[in-house]
Order: sequence, then C-alpha cells, then structure tokens
Amino acid sequence: MIRLKDVWYRYSDNNWVLRGIDVEIREGEVLAIVGPNGAGKTTLMKIAAGIYRPLRGRVEAWGRDLWEAPGAERLALRRRIVYVHERPILIRGTVLDNIAYGLRIRGLDREKAQRRALEAARLLGIDGLLDRPATGLSRGQQQLVAIARALAVEPKILLLDEPFAHLDREKRRLLLNVLEKLASSGTGAAIATHDTYLAARIASRAVLVENGKAETGSIDELLL
Repeated sequence: MIRLKDVWYRYSDNNWVLRGIDVEIREGEVLAIVGPNGAGKTTLMKIAAGIYRPLRGRVEAWGRDLWEAPGAERLALRRRIVYVHERPILIRGTVLDNIAYGLRIRGLDREKAQRRALEAARLLGIDGLLDRPATGLSRGQQQLVAIARALAVEPKILLLDEPFAHLDREKRRLLLNVLEKLASSGTGAAIATHDTYLAARIASRAVLVENGKAETGSIDELLL
C-alpha cells in the first residue's frame, strides 16, 4: 500500500495546500478522494504517485520510504503506481501507440506491448479506435486512452483524477465495472472526483480534502 504520513505541501511561498495529511491507499480496494475545487486533491494524488515530494512528512510505498530509497528501487516502486491526470498528455501517433507507450519504455518488445495494449483497449471499449490519431479524439476518448495506457502496465495502485468528467453514461458504467474487477483481483485505486454518487457507487472508503486537511472515513460518514 501507499501511506502518506504527516504530509505537508505548498507551492512556492503560498499558503500550505496540504497540512499534516495522513492517508492510506490500499491494494484491493477503491478509495474516493473528494472535496471542493482547489482543495488539494490533485496535489495529494501526485504526492502519492511520487511526482511531487512532500516538504514535510513521508511517503511510504510497500513499507519503504519512497524518497529515501536508492534510485533503482525508487523507480521500481514508482512503476507500481500509475497516475492519470484529468487532462492526459498523449504522444503523437495512433491510439495503439499511446496505449503501448508505457510498456515499450519498460522494455517490452513491440509485439507483446501491442498485444497487451489491445487487451486494455478492449476492456474500455476503445479497440475500434486503435488506428486513429490519438490527438484527434474527443476529450472523453482521450481520457479512456490514457486510462487504457495505465491499465496496460498492470499497476498495483491506480490513481485517477476526475476519470468520469468527460464520459457518457455508458462509458462511466463500463469504467465502474473495470474498477470493480481490478479491486477484486487485488489492484488498488484512488479516484479524485466531484461526483459523490459515483464515488458512493464504487468506493469502499473516502477521503475528504478541505482547508488543507484530510479526513478519512466511510462513504456514509463523508459523502451521504
């Protein structure tokens, strides 16, 4: 699992965005991260992913301090975690190229990478788009491509920032089903979302981020 222990973070000389945060993201469950705009949800997730280093506190990944681990070990730990931004960055090329990208930089040969990319695309119902240029897709389609790219590398923990924001009803339902299957197979997920209904539908626990602090509890306690 990933543990944030007494984590503090701010940008430049601004006020603290996060103050004394304690959060656990566990394998085999879905965690909802909720709160108003600007509360620090994205910052929290980027710290959990090892993208931002906390100014105070610790980030532990599977019992190891992420930022104290030697370079090769830190890279191996970070590759167990995949963060997908609300506005994904796609490379030039086809949808297939984009989904396979994470596998190729991990050293898989082209054939194996494309096979796993196809499997991930089928899970999300975008296998009909594989030959299309990724940058010409709709926002919702691009989001699904980025999520498929994350699924293809088989992370232990998946961090999704507003994954439902640009999806229609059918695709939201499909993604919910995929996340449920992942959790049942042992993969953990944390989802930052404004949609409390969807959060209640999928998550077993919730973290409410507000005024720089985080409160963890059940869905009933924090969302309903």
